[in-house]
Amino acid sequence: MLLPHQPLQEAAVPSPRIAPRDQAGPWHSEAVCRRDEAGLFFAPSKEPTAARLSREEAAKRVCARCPVMVECREHALLQPEPYGVWGGLTAAERRVVLARRRRRDAELQRATRIAAAG
Repeated sequence: MLLPHQPLQEAAVPSPRIAPRDQAGPWHSEAVCRRDEAGLFFAPSKEPTAARLSREEAAKRVCARCPVMVECREHALLQPEPYGVWGGLTAAERRVVLARRRRRDAELQRATRIAAAG
């Protein structure tokens, strides 16, 4: 288990099953957050709500200027990463995105079945 006090290089580097971004190396090697502390992206235990919201907004500002934000977000959605800010989204925001994707996929499958039957 990764602890919030670990440096981001250790805490946020994805598993090796992530495909490289290009021949130069994996996407996370270009991540802006590698220069920041993991504490900005991962909540300490029993963090007060106001402090959490402030920390998450600061993390999202780092993500907003990151050249690999989309790759990071997709990694967090595909793994799925249960904690922290990844690709500019909190864990709760990622759950919403995943729920919307599941609904969309179910609707597309339903429409495909109806079209095939008709």
